[in-house]
Amino acid sequence: MPPSPAAASRLPPAAARSTSPRTAFPVATAELERVAAATLDAARQRGATAAETAVSQGVGQDVTVRHGEVETIAYHRDRGVSITVYVGQRRGHASTADFSTAALAAAVDKAVTIARYTAGDPAAGLADPARLARTWSDLDLYHPWELTVEAAIALGREAERAALAVDPRLTNSEGAAVVRGESEFVYANTAGFCGGYRSSQHHVGCTVVGEHDGTLQRDHWYSAARAPQDLESAAHVGRMAGERAARRLGARPVSTRECPVLFEASEAVDLIGFFVQAVSGGSLYRKSSFLLDSLGREVFAPHIQLREEPHLRRGRGSAPFDAEGVATFARDVVRDGVVQGYFLGSYSARKLGMASTGNAGGSHNLVLASGSDDLAALLARMGRGLFVTEQLGHGVNLVTGDFSRGVAGFWVEDGALAYPVEEVTIAGNLRDMYRGIVAVGSDVDRRSSRHTGSILVDRMTIAGR
Repeated sequence: MPPSPAAASRLPPAAARSTSPRTAFPVATAELERVAAATLDAARQRGATAAETAVSQGVGQDVTVRHGEVETIAYHRDRGVSITVYVGQRRGHASTADFSTAALAAAVDKAVTIARYTAGDPAAGLADPARLARTWSDLDLYHPWELTVEAAIALGREAERAALAVDPRLTNSEGAAVVRGESEFVYANTAGFCGGYRSSQHHVGCTVVGEHDGTLQRDHWYSAARAPQDLESAAHVGRMAGERAARRLGARPVSTRECPVLFEASEAVDLIGFFVQAVSGGSLYRKSSFLLDSLGREVFAPHIQLREEPHLRRGRGSAPFDAEGVATFARDVVRDGVVQGYFLGSYSARKLGMASTGNAGGSHNLVLASGSDDLAALLARMGRGLFVTEQLGHGVNLVTGDFSRGVAGFWVEDGALAYPVEEVTIAGNLRDMYRGIVAVGSDVDRRSSRHTGSILVDRMTIAGR
């Protein structure tokens, strides 16, 4: 079960430091800005009536340890330029990883050529200049991890050892991974916008396998954060992975029935993700969503509140502006179960006759308001039903809302975990599931850009033995 924030141990300060110089970005920020300006100049010279470009770079290190031995060591050092040009209402796009003048000119030529042979689209074009961000604050997104390969290997071994020590039935490992990454970008357009920032994302994870009566079970745990000091310790990550794998040993099917279903917080984020997809611009203007025309309508249970919070410090989905330079802003997406807004970029907004919501490129830090019940209280409230800790496959039709996925987890009796289950499919429709949310737990998982506690749904069909 996910630890509470207070209980989760943190990476010790010594593990987050190193005396060796950290990996530097390949080029300076000023060079990214120069490349962006040169790309836009080239587009103007070749007849583009408008243009936008994103220039990016990234560095990183991935280390994987398995059975105490180093399995992989990978370094990343990437950069790229994407260019979109508009010739009237015709659009062309090209990209390159080469920052040289000749390569930039060639990419612009390709984009302009594509635009000239493309049909005009009234919705095409840059974002509304009035909506572009003009000033923004530092969201504390950049925290380099000065971690040597040797230190990363040591952390991986520590995580794996801690996992396998949990139970003698844990006999195998799929490895422990320690990843550090940094990225930077500059976005600019011919409407006068130029902005960018650096960010970081680090990760420690472990997966182990157990055996009982000739059957195998696996499970994992991970910690992810912008800053290394916010990561759970390697030993804690490993111990969580081991405990989760061990408790699944002896899993069996359950008989087909209808019952309440409790989605663990790490799995409940998918329910929020399906909603975002269904009310995003592309699904709406293509009429491929079960939530068409849902603005102002009650989609969730009346107690559900969902906010978008783009400016959370160190947030996984934090951003001062979107992929088009449009300023982001905090807002209610669902209030008292009623949809208050969609997720729109400039193109989809024009197709729908609406305004951009600052979501070109996706949503930002969705926060589902939680109740006072922790996981134990939610289990007690459910009484008897299925606790889902893993979902398998896709099985979601966003056109109809039909939901059917294989799952693993635990059967619950009298508010307590009775035994682990597997080879089970749960089915329903997202419309009914959203309206049937009984409670959202206080065990909020903040590792991704969607923050939610465990979600209890009143009734679903369980297909088993």
